[in-house]
Amino acid sequence: MSRRIFRCMNMTLEILLKSLSDQTRLRSLMLLMQEDELCVCELTHALDLIQPKISRHLASLRDMQIVNDKRVGQWIYYSINPDLPTWANDLLKAALDGSINEKQYKRDLKKLKNMSNRPENRICA
Repeated sequence: MSRRIFRCMNMTLEILLKSLSDQTRLRSLMLLMQEDELCVCELTHALDLIQPKISRHLASLRDMQIVNDKRVGQWIYYSINPDLPTWANDLLKAALDGSINEKQYKRDLKKLKNMSNRPENRICA
């Protein structure tokens, strides 16, 4: 854990902006900011993308220490790293505020909210 905190303390603007420069990573981060924690299956459904693509981008965000992952059985849940510097968290919040009225964000969020087999008790069906 100390390695993760150390790396977050070295978060740079370049690293964070690079993470936001890819549409899949940006859309994933905005949903994570909104929902706090999501399973890969929820992101796959909401973004209408294949699991390997979502997982690859989430792994990249994890490697940049922007998100944390948690394994529950065979499922992996992602959340925004609570150890992000305040300025980085503020930037993500501002990005979410700017996304609220975007068509793509509205579609992603609606699709997530309408997911028929959305995990209850935080375990994917």
